[in-house]
Formats: sequence, C-alpha cells, structure tokens
Amino acid sequence: MNRSIIIYMLGWIMNIEALLLLIPIAAAVVYRESVITCYMAVACVCGLLGFLCTRKKPEVKMFFAKEGFVLVSMGWIVLSLFGCMPFWLSGEIPRFIDALFEIVSGFTTTGSSVVPKVEDLSRATLIWRSFSHWIGGMGILVFILSILPMAGDYNMHIMRAESPGPSVGKLVPKIRITAKLLYQIYFLMTVMTMVFLLIGGMPIFDTICMSFGAAGTGGFSCRNSGQAEYTLYQQAVLSIAMILFGVNFNVYYLLLIKRPKDAFRCEEMRGYLAIILAAVVLITLNVRHLFPSLFLAVHHALFQVSSIITTTGYASVNFDQWPEFSKYILLLLMFTGACAGSTGGGIKVSRIMMAFKEAKKEMAAVIHPRSVKVIKYEGKVLGHPVLRSLNAYLILYAFIFTVSVLLVSLDNFDFATSFSAVAANFNNIGPGLSVVGPSSNFSMLSDLSKLVLIFDMLAGRLELFPILVLFSPGTWKRG
Repeated sequence: MNRSIIIYMLGWIMNIEALLLLIPIAAAVVYRESVITCYMAVACVCGLLGFLCTRKKPEVKMFFAKEGFVLVSMGWIVLSLFGCMPFWLSGEIPRFIDALFEIVSGFTTTGSSVVPKVEDLSRATLIWRSFSHWIGGMGILVFILSILPMAGDYNMHIMRAESPGPSVGKLVPKIRITAKLLYQIYFLMTVMTMVFLLIGGMPIFDTICMSFGAAGTGGFSCRNSGQAEYTLYQQAVLSIAMILFGVNFNVYYLLLIKRPKDAFRCEEMRGYLAIILAAVVLITLNVRHLFPSLFLAVHHALFQVSSIITTTGYASVNFDQWPEFSKYILLLLMFTGACAGSTGGGIKVSRIMMAFKEAKKEMAAVIHPRSVKVIKYEGKVLGHPVLRSLNAYLILYAFIFTVSVLLVSLDNFDFATSFSAVAANFNNIGPGLSVVGPSSNFSMLSDLSKLVLIFDMLAGRLELFPILVLFSPGTWKRG
C-alpha cells in the first residue's frame, strides 16, 4: 500500500474543497448572511490541512488498483466530513449525523434530505447543497486528474474506481486529457441548461440550483414544493436536461469529433431511450384520468420517468399518489438507472443488457448443449473477466440491498417505506414512496437507518467495490 500517494491526493482533495467553498461564501456575501463565518472557517481548515499534506511530494508516485479504490473511497469520505461542517456549525442542521446525511446525499447526487423546510435555509447553504451535486456528478477525483499531472497510466485506477459503469475507457490516449474533455463537456452542458432555464424566466438563484441538480442528476431543490411551482416550459427543459445527462458522455465526445454514426450506434443509449419511451407511454395511459388533458399526462409522465431513471429525484407532482401500476414502473426504473459513463446512478442500463444477454446464452445452452455461443455487446465480445465482474456486482448488490432493508425495517415503518428508502438511496435517487415520498423527507428515520443509508449512498455512487475494499484486512497490509 502506497500510503504517501494516498495522503498526498487526499491533501489535494482538501485543497480543492477549500476552493469550492468559495461558491457558498460568495452567495453569503451577496445575500449578507451570517453563515459566512462558518463556511470561511471550514475553508481555512481544509486549506491548511491540504497544504500540510501536499507540501511534500511522494517519492514513489506509482499506485495500483488497490490504492486507487482506497483513495477514491477515502476521498469521498473526507470530502463529506468537511462538506457537512458548515451545516452543523451554523446550526441550520443542528445534528451532526443529519448534516453528514445531507452532504453525502449531495455529493453522491442522491438528493434525499432531512430538512423539513428548505426555504428556512440560508442561500449559501442552498447553493452548497446543489453545488455538491455538480461536484459529485462527474467526480472530484476526475477533476483533480484533469488539473494535476500524475504518474502515467496509473491514473486509470482512479478513474475506473470513481466513474460509474461496468467498464471505463479512455477517450484519448492520455487520462489527463480524457478527464479534461469530460469536464469540458459537463461544464458546457450545464451552462446550456442554465441558458434555457433563464430564457424561460426562471429566477437566477433557482436556475443555478436546478441546473447543478439536473447536471449532476441529484435531487435537491431550493423550494419545499420541489419543481411543482415551475412553468411547464421550465419543467420540460429540466426533463430534457436530465435525459441528456443520463447518456454516456462518450456519445457526446463522438459527436464532437464528428463521428455521429458511431455515436448513434451506441447499443446502451438505444436501450436507455427505448426504456424511457416505453415507461412514459405506460404511465401516461395509467395516469391519464388524473390530469385535465393528455398533454399534461404525457408532460408529467416524461418528467418523472426522466427524473427517476437518471436517478435525479426531482418531482413535478406527488407521484406517490399515482396508481400502483405507475409507482411500480417508477420503482423498476430506480433499479435500472442511467447509462454507464453518465452522471446517473442505479445498476446501469449496460449491466442489465449484459445480464439479459448472458441469461439468453445460458438458456440456449440448455436447449443446445453442444452449441458454442459468445456474448456480444457494442459490437465486441464480452470476455470472462467482464462477465465475472458483472455477476459479482449483482450478487453484492442484492446482498447489501437485502441487509440494508432488514436494518432499516427496525424503525418499524411499512414495507413500502423501508424498501423504497433503501432503493432510493442505494441507487442515488432521492425520494422514495410512502413515508419517504416526494412530499416528505428522511428526518423521521433513526440514526441507525441514516448511517445505513449513508453507507448505501456512498456504495451506490462508487459502484460497491471501492467502499467494500476498505473493510478487507488485506487492503491495509504493507507490500
């Protein structure tokens, strides 16, 4: 274990977080809020500790998969511990575990909240909550890779540990340039979302918060009513933005380099859009009687489908009051998730497609035992390592999900609450059903349940393995 490189990189994470805290500090200055002292104090402590950790460069800069997984997990934990401090110190979220829950929900782009009335929060805190979605959407380590020269291809271990999806590749030969390209695309799409919302007359502060949330596919809102008070145009812009940010960013890179045929040949993207279309049609037919026109039924069905499948968690209506059929479809979309290589969470469309192809191959083998078939995905043959990793992921996913529901059920809420609370947080969505539905929050859960859900949010965002590596004794052995 190369501990020196881990400490060095954690120092850079604290340095970056100190700079990122200038955003809420600026908001506090503009709106003349007293919470500025809390944000400035945390920024200074972050900067000081970051300086101490980075003043001496490590002699050995090489690291491998184990160090990459540990670094990413520890990085997100450190980011969250310092990120929640302003909430707690200012007294806006007086309990530390609640403050930690809130910021982990932000950085993991989950959007679950313990705040009963968000309008009571300062503008600085509202902007920090939403900005945490944007930071976590693409990943803080990916950002550091884009600005910090590191040791060659060893960077790939960090990128694979932090980027969502079953496989992560390089857009260009150098990881640093790949990371820069990803963030440039991410930034440009965020700005475009802001522009279209401003054209629709959305207030500037709301525009910033909603754009950060849509880009990072998080679910924090700056209003208690969520997105219900916004106009149909503004909701439509958010619907389209959420869908676009749920697409694999490799597609946008291919479009930038003028290879549209390769971009639209993406098997996962076609599956993702087909699922969205099918879900919108089915839900529209099921909820048509709840709305005065077919247009409104389609509009709100599209908004909720795009919100849930991309694991954003925005709500234009209280979908917990929809018929059971529609709620069941949304629950399935919680598990489906967006595309690999996007800012969305969930299992990912690619994994589900691979799993179905593997099941189809096994069924064919039962019928024709002597036949030899290979599984192809995106035009490439899936090798044994990919399928082994897929099966291990699904088994661990099912195990963690089951144990989490069991622990949360100790709070003695109804099954829909316990099950959907874990589904919403493990898949980084935000609102669940029943007691934790879109018109409520997670404040009534016990501290144990909140700790379980904090773990689930981190594990879900980091694709299980980086977090689980921390609990393996072999990880911490020297050599």
